Amino acid sequence: MTTHKMTPNPIQISKKAIQEIKEMIANKNIPQNYGLRVLAEGGGGCGGAKYRLGFDQIKQGDSTFEIEKITIIYEKKQFIFLLGLEIDFEERENEQGFVFKTSPIDS
Repeated sequence: MTTHKMTPNPIQISKKAIQEIKEMIANKNIPQNYGLRVLAEGGGGCGGAKYRLGFDQIKQGDSTFEIEKITIIYEKKQFIFLLGLEIDFEERENEQGFVFKTSPIDS
């Protein structure tokens, strides 16, 4: 039997980003059983991790939490790379998109 422990939400999402994610779910035919997957890639190098978003199903080895009825999915092993991550959505004159901001972890 597998037990799931609640972990603190490692990721914060701005109101603007939440609004944009909800619009994507409504307008892109995202299946009901999918959530927003947050991925960290290349976290060990000098440049830090690069982050990606996508819609996906929950898989073995994942953790989840909810923000405003949006299921957020991430791999448990990536928790340390996602801790303190804030996802925002910015609109500039010629572009718009999700922006990833990291805050230092207090030691």
